[in-house]
Amino acid sequence: MIALARDIAARVRLGTADPVHVTQEALALCHASQPRLNALTLIDDSKALAEAATIPARMAAGEDLPLAGVPIVVKDNIWVGGWRITQGSRYFANHIAPRDALAVERARKAGAVVLGIGHCPEFACKGLTRSPLYGTTHHPMDLSLTPGGSSGGNSAIVAAGAVPVSIGTDGGGSSRRPPAHCGLVGFKPSHGAIPHPFGFPEPFWWVTCIAPIARDVTDVALLFSAMSGPDARDPESLRMLAIRDEQPKALNIAFHPTLGLGAPVDDDVAEGFAKAMTALRRAGFAMTETAPVWPSAEDRSSLSAIQFAGLAAIHGALYRADPEAMDPDVAIQIEQGFGLPASEVGRGMETSQQIRRCLGAFFCEYDLMLSPTTPCGAWPHTELGPAKIGGKAVDARGHAVFTPLYNHGQNPAISIPCGRGHAGRPIGLQIAGGVGEDHRVLAFATAAERILGEAGLWTGLS
Repeated sequence: MIALARDIAARVRLGTADPVHVTQEALALCHASQPRLNALTLIDDSKALAEAATIPARMAAGEDLPLAGVPIVVKDNIWVGGWRITQGSRYFANHIAPRDALAVERARKAGAVVLGIGHCPEFACKGLTRSPLYGTTHHPMDLSLTPGGSSGGNSAIVAAGAVPVSIGTDGGGSSRRPPAHCGLVGFKPSHGAIPHPFGFPEPFWWVTCIAPIARDVTDVALLFSAMSGPDARDPESLRMLAIRDEQPKALNIAFHPTLGLGAPVDDDVAEGFAKAMTALRRAGFAMTETAPVWPSAEDRSSLSAIQFAGLAAIHGALYRADPEAMDPDVAIQIEQGFGLPASEVGRGMETSQQIRRCLGAFFCEYDLMLSPTTPCGAWPHTELGPAKIGGKAVDARGHAVFTPLYNHGQNPAISIPCGRGHAGRPIGLQIAGGVGEDHRVLAFATAAERILGEAGLWTGLS
């Protein structure tokens, strides 16, 4: 397993590790894992080694490189200049990114070395990682399972130990659910915390974020720090609230085993979450069992109309010209988008705003909100989602109920490991906070990571 990002960077800066040798080690691990996992769409040894070779001269010139020599993987819907970036789609099979996404540019400026591209489902619009262009990504703990999606390739390659960190995206939980299934940490920042002015158009732009994935909270925070900060070219760019010197145990923390949604949860997940809450209480945190008052289930169901209409608007012409090239699961979404009345899309947008207002009010009263990240563990990669959760029949998005609400609220939310359930499958704890309170969420997650470890519940890979 490759070392943690902060350890690699520290050794490279001290001169006790050669960034080229680190890159060679990571490349070898990526190549070795690829036949089993199919986590990557591209590995470019020559570009990676050439980039690594520039690190010593950059340090000698006085550049500050907090990620010096750290190997990373970037998701296949984020531009890396000069690399083939396809969104998992046959329509973009030959697309060469014209420049780096700003997050990639900043990570490279901090000394990171891009090794490869992480597999994602077509247009990052499915809850497992399978695409018509690259096939299926497998879970590193059990090849019969999916790591989830859409940042499944990025999560699988980090969980395999080939790279310490990766850059994913999160439009409804894509940087939290796959890490939860793989025993990793995934962080969805506040919307705009990591500006994203260059890249592919998004089906609904105000909920999608660039998101770091790593083996522990410290490495996630390190990558986030390198990528975050305002940029005038992104009109939704957000300046973080100032870091406050606050005592974590003085926080007013809410928790709920179903996030107030009443959704079915598998017994092993419920048990793991309960044990985590007990451990945090024993550590001295003030905990209140409560949850936001959400819009009705009927109104929440209208949120999908925004994605379907967005997909139809952006990719509908390509689909109509060559429908056989599209992933059938995504084609269904586009067909639904074609048939939606404007009133239904408007209803979804209003519900999205209701969620944002609801969470804004909630985080005026509470500092943090804790829940399971997912209601179930990983499931077979042949299925869009588990047919039953908690003994009850669910639709294909039943596994994703706890994460998308924070995308619509534009809140920061992180998933950290909090135990293992059925057949040793990892369970995730989701921690969310108010918009702009990213540092508070990361600070509490760091404390919770330590406490859960002392209680024997931290089952991450670090």
